[in-house]
Amino acid sequence: MTGTLILKDGSKFQGEIFGSPKSTAGELVFSTGMMGYPESLTDPSYKGQILILTYPLVGNYGVPDKDFWESDRIMVEGLIVSDYIDTPSHYQSKKTLAQWFEEENLPILEVKDTRLLTQKIRDKGAILGKIKASEDVQFYDPNKESLIEKVSVDKPNTLGSGKKRILLFDCGAKRNIRKRILDRDTTVITVPWNFDPFENGLDFDGIVISNGPGDPKFAKETIGIIRKAVGKKVPTLGVCLGHQLLALATGGDTKKLKYGHRSQNQPCTMFEKGKKSKRCFITTQNHGFCVSKVPKDFYPWFVNANDGTNEGIIHKKLPFMSVQFHPEATPGPTDADWIFDFFLSKI
Repeated sequence: MTGTLILKDGSKFQGEIFGSPKSTAGELVFSTGMMGYPESLTDPSYKGQILILTYPLVGNYGVPDKDFWESDRIMVEGLIVSDYIDTPSHYQSKKTLAQWFEEENLPILEVKDTRLLTQKIRDKGAILGKIKASEDVQFYDPNKESLIEKVSVDKPNTLGSGKKRILLFDCGAKRNIRKRILDRDTTVITVPWNFDPFENGLDFDGIVISNGPGDPKFAKETIGIIRKAVGKKVPTLGVCLGHQLLALATGGDTKKLKYGHRSQNQPCTMFEKGKKSKRCFITTQNHGFCVSKVPKDFYPWFVNANDGTNEGIIHKKLPFMSVQFHPEATPGPTDADWIFDFFLSKI
């Protein structure tokens, strides 16, 4: 059946619906990654957003087993593609992309001119949109409410039996963050976004604050807990949203980007003690907000080589650090995987 993408500015793009013929709404964003759509679609950071994939062929390798996803379900509100492929060819494929979206009652809209659509967002910034299939729906702005509690775990759980005990704040954590930490002889205790480990008497050696969706300033409880941890000098690593939360907890500030960074090819220049080095890493990213003010007593650690925005901070003396990109990748390059080793060496 046919469907229409309607933008808040009145623009309309008509195309064919695959998956479920359900109308949906959210913030319209784009990713320039060439692969990894099962991992991206299940990334909780996309909660509340309709995703445009700029790579033209989508669905050509199907959908793998749930073990390869980054969460238990599709997190986007809808998907926009240029050319949907319904005949996948891959030995790990279990179903087609349309079958997966139909099971989860979500639409895929094939719109031929995704190039024009992406250029529009780059010129004007992220915009609200809706996919109209049968019934009409209201526009929805995910940045006006807290989304973290919708994607966080309900209660603590523990995996691994390693020597170093790491507390993972689940603000919408990708599974590979936990996997990469567990691969380093650790015990990982995953807790809800607003769980206070100090009041609950948990025994741990370090904290990792995960990625997640939406405006970081809604996570006031998490920010307060991080502030406690910093006061107790607990080694802390923030990833993506966790980077923004660490900055807010220590006196920095954040802002919304024009259209965000969502791809697997973002170049980040490393700084050493506040001075630009000659090292540049290719990174996976998925965020619409960034750190606009580096906190006092922190150095900028990484800076985006494309637009100069902050991509990491590190304390001048104490074991507090964070990165805006995803060192665990999935999908994307593993250039920055060493950051987990660096953090664990500080415990």
